[in-house]
Amino acid sequence: MGIQERSLHQTTHQQQASLDYTKIVQSASFQHLMKEKRKFILPLSLFFLAFYFTLPILTSYSTALNNPALGSISWAWLFAFAQFIMTWTLCSLYSKRASKFDELVEEIKREVSKGGEES
Repeated sequence: MGIQERSLHQTTHQQQASLDYTKIVQSASFQHLMKEKRKFILPLSLFFLAFYFTLPILTSYSTALNNPALGSISWAWLFAFAQFIMTWTLCSLYSKRASKFDELVEEIKREVSKGGEES
């Protein structure tokens, strides 16, 4: 690590050490970020868990999925395959939404850096 890199690293470390994280967490921007994340992640997580546990519950306590759906393929196999599709879909949705979360994080960083310059 060169002298300039070391100096930059120390300056960045000093700036991070001087940040008031309590103030950041209490800011409207941070609260908005957390609200948006909660609004997205909680319903999708609940849906995922309900969809995931439906297969073992239905196959253990009922015979509804034992009926043939397509030829000799039962509904249980189609439901199991649908879980893979659901997982990929949820991952894709989250990846797309994460860019919005990243924009909100960058906005918070800008606010913090502006607040640090004014002090």
